[in-house]
Amino acid sequence: MDYNTRALELHKKHMGKLAVASLTTVTSKEDLSTIYTPGVAAVSKAIGEDKSLARTLTMKGRTVAIVSDGSAILGLGNLGPEAAMPVMEGKAVLFKELAGVDAIPLCIDTQDTEEIITFVKQIAPSFGGVNLEDISAPRCFEIERRLKAELDIPIFHDDQHGTATVVLAGLLNSLKLVGKSIDTISVVINGAGAAGIAIAKLLIHAGVQHLILCDSKGIISKGRDGLNSDKEAMLESTNLSNMTGGLHDALQKSDVFIGVSAGDILKAADIETMNTDAIVLAMANPTPEIMPEEALKGGAKVVGTGRSDFPNQVNNALVFPGLFKGALASGSKDITTTHLTKAAQYLADLVEAPTTGQILPDVLDPRVADAVAKAFE
Repeated sequence: MDYNTRALELHKKHMGKLAVASLTTVTSKEDLSTIYTPGVAAVSKAIGEDKSLARTLTMKGRTVAIVSDGSAILGLGNLGPEAAMPVMEGKAVLFKELAGVDAIPLCIDTQDTEEIITFVKQIAPSFGGVNLEDISAPRCFEIERRLKAELDIPIFHDDQHGTATVVLAGLLNSLKLVGKSIDTISVVINGAGAAGIAIAKLLIHAGVQHLILCDSKGIISKGRDGLNSDKEAMLESTNLSNMTGGLHDALQKSDVFIGVSAGDILKAADIETMNTDAIVLAMANPTPEIMPEEALKGGAKVVGTGRSDFPNQVNNALVFPGLFKGALASGSKDITTTHLTKAAQYLADLVEAPTTGQILPDVLDPRVADAVAKAFE
């Protein structure tokens, strides 16, 4: 099926994918006087006396803002806020359809860190949480750090933590299939932007002890020129033997390859240098770092990608709807690493008998959102 043509036709037909729906009717003067003046004054007065009531008396308690500057849209790059809108509308649809969470896309015409932080702080009174999306690294790290410190609602950068959570879930089930332990495996991550660094942090938190992070210039190692502060900080817990060289060097005798980088950079011969029963999660879109058949040819036992037309799609949509559902329902002021780790385990547990063709539940499995939301119980 030509999804490009189908998508363009659908968006043109409906002028996007979202609309505003009223939860009440206005068919009488009594209705009008209740939802608006004079009755609404009582609601405003109550909230004015106790701002926490906004969570239960307005849409704040069930609504998420999806904020993007359009600087890192999917695998397309910096196309700007207008081009980000179709993606953010789609994300809002997934929030609603998969978890019953209302979400509003807000694509803003600035890529200045301070302006983005100010914008989010100014809109925070209207929302129960904020999903930062498609904001390029390294700005995304500072934006999220500052907002988490300065606001009392959950701030979640899905490109970082949604990706990391679903990767951990897939890895947990993959390890069951190959009979390896998370604390003994050697992991190589290619891509040291928002997703790569977040994956590394969560895997280390979950027990990975041997992890090498690579970027387009090779292995991130002590003494390498041009490392930003976020990459430098990762050297406290990664590449503890201070290996140097490129991705192909890092892969030798490793157990797991995780790609969040660029397409077609590996061949079967590279996978052959990994340990027996290698796990390959090649998530570059639309073209994976290595195609599944090529990875299997090289001896990989479990292969996943970011695509829906191959087995084992590693998809953020398994995570973010349920995480916000749980955060909003619990009144949590933050989404922590502990929440992410629990969510990954609950997600993995939905696949009772993992196979090489299924290490994660289907995105449309109706159990997913509630399972992930359990992380907040």
